Amino acid sequence: MKNQLVLILDFGGQYNQLIARRVRECSVYCEVAPYTLPLSEIRKKNPIGIIFTGGPNSVAAAGAPSVDPALFELGIPVLGLCYGCQLMAKLCGGEVGAAPVKEFGKTSALFDRSSALFHALPEESTVWMSHNDFISRLPEGFRSTAHTANCPVAAMENPGRRLYGMQYHPEVNHTENGMQMLRNFLFEVCGARGDWRMDSYALRAVAEVREKVGKGKILLALSGGVDSSVCAALLSKAVGEQLTCIFVDTGMMRKDEGDEVERAFSEMPVRFVRVNAASHFLGKLKGICDPERKRKIIGEEFIRVFEAEARKIGEVDYLAQGTIYPDVIESGAGDAATIKSHHNVGGLPDTVGFKEIIEPLRLLFKDEVRALGSELGLPDYLVWRQPFPGPGLAVRVIGEITEEKLNILREADFIFRDEIATAGWERSIGQYFAVLTDMRSVGVMGDGRTYDYTLALRAVNTTDFMTADWVRLPYEVLDRTSVRIVNEVGHINRIVYDVTSKPPATIEWE
Repeated sequence: MKNQLVLILDFGGQYNQLIARRVRECSVYCEVAPYTLPLSEIRKKNPIGIIFTGGPNSVAAAGAPSVDPALFELGIPVLGLCYGCQLMAKLCGGEVGAAPVKEFGKTSALFDRSSALFHALPEESTVWMSHNDFISRLPEGFRSTAHTANCPVAAMENPGRRLYGMQYHPEVNHTENGMQMLRNFLFEVCGARGDWRMDSYALRAVAEVREKVGKGKILLALSGGVDSSVCAALLSKAVGEQLTCIFVDTGMMRKDEGDEVERAFSEMPVRFVRVNAASHFLGKLKGICDPERKRKIIGEEFIRVFEAEARKIGEVDYLAQGTIYPDVIESGAGDAATIKSHHNVGGLPDTVGFKEIIEPLRLLFKDEVRALGSELGLPDYLVWRQPFPGPGLAVRVIGEITEEKLNILREADFIFRDEIATAGWERSIGQYFAVLTDMRSVGVMGDGRTYDYTLALRAVNTTDFMTADWVRLPYEVLDRTSVRIVNEVGHINRIVYDVTSKPPATIEWE
């Protein structure tokens, strides 16, 4: 049975992915589309509900993003958030103007609990506001269902037309009961069944791959990361020995990861090819310090090595990629902003000889990919592997890459990850790792002077990897990590902890 769909129309809001994740967390399938999606395409998708995201524009500005007002006549429930709320008000005949008092951040709001969105919720709670404009006059047939000290229409509704709006952001954690407000819209207004589950998705995805591929051959570039590993497991279940996984070991992986990947996939009915190319990559990186050059060299050489191995296999019908839904959203479509372009296998050349690309994870968010991996029986050490940059440890060794530096970093990083796991923090931190800086400092060890490297530890929490906050790890965990590293790993005599959020810093150091 086909899943019910909620359509999220993106007006450039910074929380578009977060809205989608919140809907999926309610076991309701959703898709993000640009606000320019034609009305005819919206009808074809047959959504049970539509959500307008926020956005950076003013609805009063010339050329501001908009939709066909006929959308409100389709009989489909619509929820407008922030900019989306103001746009709904304007298009339905209300007025939006500059707010006498702008609201940003946590704000106390009062709610009308007779509204379906706020039923059984507290009459007063904190919401997350971010707006310069406000709804100065409600459209005919609408009523205000929430207000703040400075915003008379913090929420509005026209239940007869099934149109609802919130001036604040219910999708962020700062809004108390925001998740329940979204759930009320989905289940009380849209009539959602909550039919989006990984077990049924896995069965359907396997069947779809089998039908498409038939007796054809599939080639997958296996990085050992979560996405490509889950993709490999799904394809293996679908077509078995018709799949070839090429694992290019660049020598830039964490301790024992290459062996772990090989061990996991050696037990599957697939052709697994491991290419040990560490010396090749180290040779190409000799003397290179600039992080962008490192990335480009590794990306280019990966393609060359993969291409050479692919030619040995012979004719291949399909190329598989571990593209996931955030990659699709961030790459942009139409007038939607392009955050960054994603080419999961580095722009592989047509000479590999494939006729089509298969991306069985392209509908999933990272947490859903992990759930699918568990459903498919992948071991936890692969499913819960920490996010890892494409160039690997090359961008966690500041300055020139050498085999000695990589070995130092591997051991130190392993200890940090081991202490995080021992303390029970491994699944409550978005990303954590060690960085070998190019700074040396004086130290004292065994009554003797040392002049060795400074190691930086980094741990952050994030929902979308576009913003992140540094994790307040217990001092005891940092202390044990520091003591172990300076005692067990050579050439490190100083440990520092990165307490910078993103922005202004990035998550990775390079």
